[in-house]
Amino acid sequence: MADTVLYEVTDGLATITLNRPDAMNAMNTEAKVALREAVQAAATDAAVRAVLLTATGRAFCVGQDLKEHITLLAADRENGTGRTMSTVREHYNPVVRALTEMPKPVVAGVNGVAAGAGFGFALAADYRIVADTAAFNTSFAGVALTADSGVSWTLPRLIGHGRAADLLLFPRSITAQEAFEFGIAQRVVPAAALAAEATAVARALAEGPTVAYAAIKESLAYGTEHSLRETLEKEDEVQTRAGASEDHSIAVQAFVDKARPKYLGR
Repeated sequence: MADTVLYEVTDGLATITLNRPDAMNAMNTEAKVALREAVQAAATDAAVRAVLLTATGRAFCVGQDLKEHITLLAADRENGTGRTMSTVREHYNPVVRALTEMPKPVVAGVNGVAAGAGFGFALAADYRIVADTAAFNTSFAGVALTADSGVSWTLPRLIGHGRAADLLLFPRSITAQEAFEFGIAQRVVPAAALAAEATAVARALAEGPTVAYAAIKESLAYGTEHSLRETLEKEDEVQTRAGASEDHSIAVQAFVDKARPKYLGR
């Protein structure tokens, strides 16, 4: 994979690192392809039990690389192709779907500014641990665009329709503390501690009952779109599945033995 995105798997934890620090990890074509490939690799690799998405430098990801974008727009107009905006379907949508749909917990370690599609990538994670110097900005309306990268789905579910509409209609930066208070970030830590803390959280999930985590992700996603009665039926289905897993038997035996369980992920 390209150096614009680093990918490493160690002891069941896949770490995906956005690596264009001089461009604030803006997504050019090379980075978009590399990120899509990295996320899909993590989703399909049976050895991966959890994923950490983070970045180098002072930004998490400021979204689309507008310098490249304006060049591509000019080429589109000249050729009449209209290909530039297909990046949402070809690159961003597959990344967001893989992050949200993979049966593995995803942690976003947000080290700095997350804007536009970068905000969307962070929102697609299951758990967001954020540096106290980080900031979030929807950005889209600032360049005369609407939300993409799942933001119009994830953001209102986290903070409510009214507040989401406010941030989309009047894009502005919100601090890490505001993100925590809004419900966007689950945890805020000092910037110097972010790498270690985010890795520790992701590693704890990789060592945990990943069958149960997959069931939790599945149930939460289902519950946002279905009635209580339907969700109760879904809970019964996934709980039956989780109860039949080796991880459940291991956990119960460890509880009886007052020992620490060592999960197998099956």
